[in-house]
Amino acid sequence: MASHLKSVFDTQKEHFLTDVTKSYVWRIDQLDRLERLLVENQQAITEALGQDFKTAWFEQSMEFYGTLGAIAHAKQELKEWMAPQAANLPKRFSESGHRAQVYREPYGVCLVIAPFNAPIILTLEPLIAALSAGNTVIVKPAETTVALSTLYEELFAKYFQPENVALVRGGRDVVTDLLSFPFDFIFFTGSTQVGKVIMRAAAENLTPVLLELGGQNPVLVDETANLDDAAEKIVWGATAFGGQWCVSPGYVYVHESVAEPFVEACKAAVFKQYGEDPKSSPDFSRIVTERDVDRLSAMLDGAPIIVGGTVSRDERYVAPTIVFPARWTDPVMKTEIFGPILPIMTYSELDEVINVVKRQPKSLAAYVFSRDEAVVNRLLQTLSFGGGAVNQTMVQCLLSSSLPFGGVGPSGLGRYYGKYGFDSLSHLKSVVFSPADVSVDVLLPPYTEEKRRELGEWFAEPEAR
Repeated sequence: MASHLKSVFDTQKEHFLTDVTKSYVWRIDQLDRLERLLVENQQAITEALGQDFKTAWFEQSMEFYGTLGAIAHAKQELKEWMAPQAANLPKRFSESGHRAQVYREPYGVCLVIAPFNAPIILTLEPLIAALSAGNTVIVKPAETTVALSTLYEELFAKYFQPENVALVRGGRDVVTDLLSFPFDFIFFTGSTQVGKVIMRAAAENLTPVLLELGGQNPVLVDETANLDDAAEKIVWGATAFGGQWCVSPGYVYVHESVAEPFVEACKAAVFKQYGEDPKSSPDFSRIVTERDVDRLSAMLDGAPIIVGGTVSRDERYVAPTIVFPARWTDPVMKTEIFGPILPIMTYSELDEVINVVKRQPKSLAAYVFSRDEAVVNRLLQTLSFGGGAVNQTMVQCLLSSSLPFGGVGPSGLGRYYGKYGFDSLSHLKSVVFSPADVSVDVLLPPYTEEKRRELGEWFAEPEAR
């Protein structure tokens, strides 16, 4: 396997060195191929997702059409993204005929290591960014999504030439082999723990990385919030895709004065969205593996469960579950849940919430439900997190053509989606053009008193255009 992987890498490296991937024509062709892959195989992709997760219709459609929208956006904007940008220079440089351009050029051979959750959008969005930027790509999908990864293997070989895009499957040994190669860029989506492994491996070759990781995402519901609305949106966020979203609400702090009606509203929201028997609901997804069911079951050991808690290992089912009152000492609060479990805690003073949350690892997302603009503004200013929403959950990661997406600190490094992804997967190359017959004498010895006086004029603040 290692020799095969090395052969794929070497083939892509040699192909990249021909410069063919830097052209607009090549990039559009690759995006066209990816678009056809999706459109012509929608039914097969949907069925594969169904096998892996028994995924709800909305989640399948959101991933599918969200990705198609991202491709269409990239194709529409690509010429403008690729165009060199003029940069401002100090007045003396501009007046003497100097000018500057910033070029965006591809890095080279890019490795995309994809996660099991949202396996369409979180596999193909990085690929869109890499291809639009002119990189060749090796994609390593998650092995836990067996049906979709198997289908991807067939489709990638059908729609792409291996020197442009190749998909390789395998477990930890394959990832280890891949990380030994001198990739020009690595894009990883997954856990913080594995993200550290990726970054250490990348350091051996000084390979730039984009890491989209995770963490426990906080939610605050204050006494001014619309409690029914907040409960609906938070329950959906915590249970969509079986809770297996990196931006799912991780825990809720609700003001003690409204805790009882809020908890009751959350209970009602569970039944409203999934009925009396969520296991039979066509809108509730399954957990990816039996091992993850065991992990989630252990989190619930001894927890004060007020809704749900039912687990079926064979059916990879964990019911939508609400834990109240949760405590920081509970197993469910020790790590990212990644399942349909919502712990709820109470608070009396906003300062105490801020003090606790700011001391947790920086999260990928955060949410606040409030009508009080002062509270909203204070939380947005004082808390550091990847992105989030006010009086809503999860939508910030669905608007893939509009907003940058990524974490901070333990929750990630770098941004993608749309132009942000194109920029992240492109090297910004700055070039200054000088007239052949113009000399900037102040740069050259001997450094006379006159040159010393003029130096500040030459390097003054650049003129605005």
